[in-house]
Order: sequence, then C-alpha cells, then structure tokens
Amino acid sequence: MVGWNADTAAGPLGAGTVTLVEGSSFCISLPNGDIHADRPHGLFVRDARILSGWSFTCNGQPLEALTAEMKEPYRALFVGRVPKSDGYADSPLIVERVREVGAGIQEQVLVRNYSTKPVECRIALKVEADFADLFEVKEARVQRRWDETREADGGALIIRARWQDVLRSMIVQAPGADITQDAVMFRVSVPAHGQWSTVLTVVPGTEEAGSASFVHPDGEGLSPRDLRRREWVAKIPVLQMGNRSIERILRRSYDDLGALRIEDPDHPERVVVAAGAPWFMTLFGRDSLWASVMAMPVDPSLALGTLQTLADRQGTVVDPVSEEEPGKILHEVRLDVTSELSLGGKTNYYGSIDATPLFLMVLGAVSRWGFAADTIAALLPHADRALDWILNYGDRDGDGFVEYQRLNNQGLVNQGWKDSWDGINFADGTLAEPPIALCEVQAYVYVAYLSRAWLAYDAGDITFGNELADRAARLKKQFNEQFWIPERGYYAIALDGKKRQVDACASNMGHCLLQGLIDEDKAPQVAERLMSPEMFSGWGVRTLASDMGAYNPASYHNGSVWPHDNAIVAAGLLRYGFVAEAQRITTGILDAAEYSDGRLPELFCGFSRDQLAAPVPYPTACSPQAWAAAAPIQLVTSLMRYDPVISVGGVWMDPVLPTSYGDLHISNAPLGSGRIAIDITDCIPTVKGLPDGIAFHRGQRPWMSELVEQADLRRKHIAKPTGSP
Repeated sequence: MVGWNADTAAGPLGAGTVTLVEGSSFCISLPNGDIHADRPHGLFVRDARILSGWSFTCNGQPLEALTAEMKEPYRALFVGRVPKSDGYADSPLIVERVREVGAGIQEQVLVRNYSTKPVECRIALKVEADFADLFEVKEARVQRRWDETREADGGALIIRARWQDVLRSMIVQAPGADITQDAVMFRVSVPAHGQWSTVLTVVPGTEEAGSASFVHPDGEGLSPRDLRRREWVAKIPVLQMGNRSIERILRRSYDDLGALRIEDPDHPERVVVAAGAPWFMTLFGRDSLWASVMAMPVDPSLALGTLQTLADRQGTVVDPVSEEEPGKILHEVRLDVTSELSLGGKTNYYGSIDATPLFLMVLGAVSRWGFAADTIAALLPHADRALDWILNYGDRDGDGFVEYQRLNNQGLVNQGWKDSWDGINFADGTLAEPPIALCEVQAYVYVAYLSRAWLAYDAGDITFGNELADRAARLKKQFNEQFWIPERGYYAIALDGKKRQVDACASNMGHCLLQGLIDEDKAPQVAERLMSPEMFSGWGVRTLASDMGAYNPASYHNGSVWPHDNAIVAAGLLRYGFVAEAQRITTGILDAAEYSDGRLPELFCGFSRDQLAAPVPYPTACSPQAWAAAAPIQLVTSLMRYDPVISVGGVWMDPVLPTSYGDLHISNAPLGSGRIAIDITDCIPTVKGLPDGIAFHRGQRPWMSELVEQADLRRKHIAKPTGSP
C-alpha cells in the first residue's frame, strides 16, 4: 500500500515509537511521550501535522522513559522519571502522562514525589507546529515554511500560520500555566509523598468544542472515544476460544478495526475502514474493500458503508492528473488542502487497477448477507458504471484482460496491490514494462462478472445474467491458456506490454485460487509451489519466491510476508480442498502475531523461520493496519468454512479448525437482521438463534460461480413450457 505520490514505503519511525489512532487522527511519539519535529512524529488531524513538537522537561531535564502501555488504540499511559542533576541517585520524581487522541489530543499529567521532602518543579512543555502535509513528514521532505504568529490568551497558546492562501491554526489549552511564545510552563511545589496534576489539550483552531471533545475538563469520565468503543463492542461478536492466544489475537483485531473506523463527512451514518496507521488514515479503495469484506463476520455494515462511500466518489470524467475515469473506483482520499494541490485541486486519486472490480466483488458478497433489497438496488447503477469502466477503460486494447499504465509521470508506476515501483518483475529480476495485466486482477474481474450476473439473475434479468456469465467463462478459459507456465507449474504474475508472460513466481496466483479462476487440474501444482520452501517462510507465504532474481526478504513486495495476502491464499487453498496447507499458513501467521503483542503488522520480512526464531519486523510497516487487522478474522472464518447466503435462505459451515485451536464459541454474531450463536466442538458446529426462513447446512458454502450456475439453471427451468423435460 503506497500513497499516490510516492513509489516507496514510509520512512522508518524508529524503534520504540508509540502510535495512537482514532478515526482519521493519529499521534506518533517517543516512549517517554515526547514528539520531535525532526522525526516522523506528530499529531495529525485531517492529513496535516498540527503538532510537530511536544517536549516535556522538569527543571530543565527531559524525561527518562520507563514504560509506555497502550490502554486502547487511542489512549496510552507513558511513565517516566526526572533524572537527578548529579546523575547518580535514583530520582524521586515520577511523571505519568495519559494521552488520548481524538480531534486533537488530551494529556493528563501527574507528577508523583516519592521523597520525604517537598520538591520545587519548573515544568515546561515546548510546543512546535509546522502544519506539514502528511506526505512531507512521511517522506522526510518538510520544506515549506509557514508565516507563523503566536498569541498567549489566558490559559491558552494559539498558533496561527499562513502558506500562500492556506490558513492553519492550533490551540494548546493549559489552565493555570504561564504561557510563553514557545512553551507552556508551571512552577509548582510537589509535597513529600504527594502529587501534582494538570490536564492539557491540543486541538485544531477549527475545533470549537475544545476540551469538551475529549472528556470532562478535569480528565475524568468517559470520553466520546470510550463511548464509541463501547458501542462497537456491544455490536460485535463475543468470542471464546480454547486457544487463548488466538482468542487474544482476534480480540486485538476487533479493537483495531474499531479504532480504524472513520465516518463519511457527508454521511455520518456511514462508517468505513481507514487503511492503516500511521500514514494511511484515510479511505483507500482496495484496502478498505478487502478489509471490510474480510471483517463481514464481525460487522457487515462496514462493507456496505465502504461501498456507499466509494460509490459517491466514483469517477465521472477523464482527468489524467488524478487518473479519474468514468466508472472508476478511487485509490485514496486525502483531506488536507495542501494534498489537494498535488491532485489538481482534487481530494481523490484514482490510480488503482483493482479497486473497480473489487467494488463489484464486495457488492456480490454484501448481497448475500441479508441487507434490504432496496439498499442493494441503489448500488446497482454504480455497479454497472464499474462494469463499463472494466470494458471500456480497463481493457484498453480489447484483448479480454484488464491492464494498467499510469496516466501521468507522478502517479503510481504499479497500480495493483503490489504498488511499489519494483513490485512487478520477471524471474531474472527485470522490471515489467506497462501496460501490465496482473493475474489477480483478472481473477477480480472474473468474480466481478459473476457477482453482477448473480444480482441480475436475482432480479429476473436472465439476458444480462447470461451475458456476464459467458464473459466470465471466456475470461477463465483465456486466462488459463495465456497465464499458465506449464514447464514451471505456476501462473505468470502478469502479462507485460508486449503480452509476454512475466514469469516470476509470486503469491498473486493465490488470489486467483480464491476467486475460482484456476483450472482444477492446475491447482495441485499451484498449491505445491505456494507451500514450497522458496515461497513459504514458516511464518507465511512470501510475496516472491526466494529463487527469483528480485528476491529480497527485507523488501516491501519482493519477498516479504503480508498477513492479508496469506489470508487470501489460505482461503483459496481451502476452496480447492487443500486443508492441511491452509491450516499451516493460518498457524504460521497467528504464531507471528504473538511476537507483536497479538497485533499483526502490515507486513514483516521474509526470512525463513528455520534461520531466525522470530519474525523480523519490516521497518516501515503500518500498525495497526486495516487488512492486517482483518486477516486473523478471515483466516479463522475460512477454517470454519462459514458463509451465510441469506438471499437463498441458508448458512453453510463445515469446520476444519486444527485441534490445537480448541473449541470455539461465538455469540452475538450478526446475521441478516438478527444475531446468532455458533459453537464448534471437535469441529462439529451448532448454530442457535437463526432467523425464520434461514436453514443451517453442514457442508462447504456455494461459491459465486456455483450460485450463478444454480441461478441460471433455475431461470431456465422456470422458462421452460409446460410439459418440457
């Protein structure tokens, strides 16, 4: 996942940084709580860094970090001590900082004195605000200088800035402080075995609610974030699992998805998932679609909200600057006005080849979960515009495959999920030249055709359904003829601009398994290759095999291990009956999560588990990240082989959970308009609370291709005249 104007990943945050996130706001700091402007730190609101420096000193001494503990994704406790000037004796002063992120930050500061005498303290917080755009910070290229004014107003420091015609401001509220031009200061005497406290807030100048947007002014009580989290917890499933480690990982996934939810500003009732912290706290077409569809067993409304929000921003014109085209689904949204300047005054960038077919895939999935018919019907015009884009813009040369080539020299070179500049290459390491037709994109187009065909049949439009089903069948035949490399036993990652097979062995073909694009007779060779020592690290399937020319275990897309990618590959293996292989991948990925406190990062390095006993972190990985947070949910759901198809009145389940996972109990699981309870004991499932008209089936679910085939057969049967055989 790469931002629109960069073909490299984010700059390293450094060891021990603490990231707090809530909605589209986030804060990055050192373990002692300080924020340094010369590092990729700061408080970011609407893609702008409104606080670039926040350094605490006591009697001129910076805090020595003791620990930092995440309480919730949006709140952390930092504990430090004030070093003694002589550098020898233990300090009696301990400082606790409880920080909460919202539309700004609130910080509760508590100084404890463990000595037998009062201590005079000169406490200062140095404040800096550069109002840098998120991309400037991420890429370490903050060069713009704003014209700045500072004003002390009672117990507040107000910083205002102008760059060209753009105005910014922020407010530090510090009741009882002495306010200077660059700091807020307190002179206090902390009694023996006593304490002193205060509450500070930092908000954008446009935030009129001030400290009320956080909690009560004294820092006590539930904040809006606490209430929002409580509402989230009340609506999601309650999980109990025999394997407590996996249970903890899944609960962490639930928490992170809750924190990554953002609201459509034009439709606050719609909630979508931001791609990931720290640099992608915004709506991404591909990432948000995948994360929300993986999270449907937890909250199906996330997928619906994502579809509705993307539909409202669907392309309408041809614009080479933003790469917008009629019917195209966007790649990312940016909220900061200085980001817009890079997009020709627009907030949306459309440089993604896969978001548009994925929109149709997710719509097909959502239609099976029991949403109201008129809700689905309202999205069908957008689905048809997406289909038009696939046929008229995606397949530019009319060869039946969807390919990409950026429309300007500042857009992304590669526009699939492996969107780094060097992410698509031949077996010898040579870079592929555009236009590039990725294998997994053809799989998404295949299921897009089937999804729209299913919806057409459901609405009684047999002709349109047949047309799309025929397109899907032709694409599958053509794909297996042109992408398969028989002498190597795997599929090309892509066709290049000269229609040559880009012959690197990569994980992308696992996506083709999930969508059913791969011929049955070729699947065993694909599974064998995916699980080979060159591809499977012991923790997960690598993005690129270790015997390829471009392989680098510490690269972004050329040998690393991505949890979401593995969740898709595992589900694809299960579809073709490779249960042991899917179990092995799932267990490896969940084992890896144990080394990062139960939270899977965006990716980790591809070093072999035989070589190194722990997964090696990738220095610039986002965490929390939406599709990484959703990956454990997808992995376990896949092994449950659980899938509702409310529109045909059934719930399917046929678990193949490893015995080491123990029994599984899920209550409050969403299904249609109701809630159900699921128990799995020794892989035997029972379901309680099914709505009227919904039957439970022990067995594997019908895939979209099977649903389309069944619907077509039913329509043909209905259309037969009386007396026909």
